[in-house]
Amino acid sequence: MTAPALTLVSHVLCPYVQRAAIVLLEKGIAFERRDIDLAHKPGWFLAVSPLGKTPVLMVGSVPIFESAVICDYLDETRLPRLHPEDALTRAQHRGCIELASAALNAIAGFYNAPDAAALQARRDDLVARFGQIETLLAPGAGPYFAGAHFSLVDAAFAPVFRYFDTLERIADFGFFERTPRMRSWRAALAQRDSVRAAAAADYPERLMAFFSARGSALSARIQGI
Repeated sequence: MTAPALTLVSHVLCPYVQRAAIVLLEKGIAFERRDIDLAHKPGWFLAVSPLGKTPVLMVGSVPIFESAVICDYLDETRLPRLHPEDALTRAQHRGCIELASAALNAIAGFYNAPDAAALQARRDDLVARFGQIETLLAPGAGPYFAGAHFSLVDAAFAPVFRYFDTLERIADFGFFERTPRMRSWRAALAQRDSVRAAAAADYPERLMAFFSARGSALSARIQGI
């Protein structure tokens, strides 16, 4: 029986789309990527995305929404497995994926901070979050979250780290100065073929333009460069 065609409905800057794309690429699954404008959502998209968010994975004519659900579906149905086989370890990994989602929310707080004081507070919040995550990484284990095996936690954190490639072009905010294990993890993920291919070639320029247009304290820094 032929597997149904897969279409990943996406937005060019959405980090949650990148999670799903990384998993598809890691598994060598053929898929079509269909970008939409979230500021002007087409009717067909709202019909398949009850929350009005990307990503949506169309499995034939059947939609799956929410990135964590999409990644779990792909891992349950296609090899190689990226989640641990042990149920307890798998549960721990799912918890760590939620840490990646929380970090993405904190990053949004940073680039939307209205003034210098709020920007500094949001920076400090991110540094504290990364300090917590640092404790979950075993010293010398690497290169990935669980050692040599690339996992769904890596797929979730790679888009988190990608933000900082652009943020560090604006200023040295010292996000990772106290987290050497996270620095090594970030560097390893940046070299992964699936991670590189999950975002468009012009992603850094698009992201910088997005930051610049926020009307935030970070926007003012960019416009002053």
